[in-house]
Amino acid sequence: MTDGSAALTRADVEHVARLARLALTDDEVDRLTGELAAVLEHAADVAALDLDGVPPTAHPLPLRNVLRADEVRPSLDRDEVLAAAPAAEDGRFRVPRILDAP
Repeated sequence: MTDGSAALTRADVEHVARLARLALTDDEVDRLTGELAAVLEHAADVAALDLDGVPPTAHPLPLRNVLRADEVRPSLDRDEVLAAAPAAEDGRFRVPRILDAP
């Protein structure tokens, strides 16, 4: 694709695949040519929208904090819960190490 108005070609997909070091089969190139053309067409449709007067937004809906207040409430007894755990150490659950950190 040399300009923005040219249709996506099979050669364009093969070129991008080479740049990305992707080994694509002929069937994949054919399928991706159509899929990428549809994506680029949609991007062109979005780029053509008149956005004058539309303020930039980070989210389409207004956001508000939905967290409840952090209040102390009755809970499970720590010693009872740790007694039922497979392993405990220093008042905490002991779990297997998952990282190789010391």
